[in-house]
Amino acid sequence: MTMKQPFERAVEQHGATVLRVCRAALGAGPDADDAWSETFMAALRAWPGLAEDANVEAWLVRIAQRKTIDVVRARSRRPTPVADPPEAASRLGRPGDHDIWSLVGDLPERQRLAIAYHYLGGLPHTETAALIGGSPDAVRRAASDGLKTLRRRLQPGTGDHS
Repeated sequence: MTMKQPFERAVEQHGATVLRVCRAALGAGPDADDAWSETFMAALRAWPGLAEDANVEAWLVRIAQRKTIDVVRARSRRPTPVADPPEAASRLGRPGDHDIWSLVGDLPERQRLAIAYHYLGGLPHTETAALIGGSPDAVRRAASDGLKTLRRRLQPGTGDHS
């Protein structure tokens, strides 16, 4: 009979993966940090009922997915008052500097989530498809298209940061 690891060990082992998933879905910053915290608070509450043989990493990524959706919904309900709209400025900083989280955040939603859940969260395409909808082949294609776009935007001298 195997014993389930202590919750603290699960946080140590999978905390970085969950944070990468949250950042890929929400961008680096306080929203991703909040989603990470909410993920582990929800996981702690559910931990006693988790099956001994559960895939803890996949379980945590699924919780993170729900928490990132909650953050996106909360964002849409928050007004952002400003005196004057800001001029559109590059989020990349100096030429040649790349903020990978901004580049991932600029991807279309399906591509961004496919990359977050499959490549950063370690879920197979079948589980990713169950989370974001569509077939595993469609998710595989979305992830592939997103990676192609990221590679193109990161190539020196392309100037493609749209």
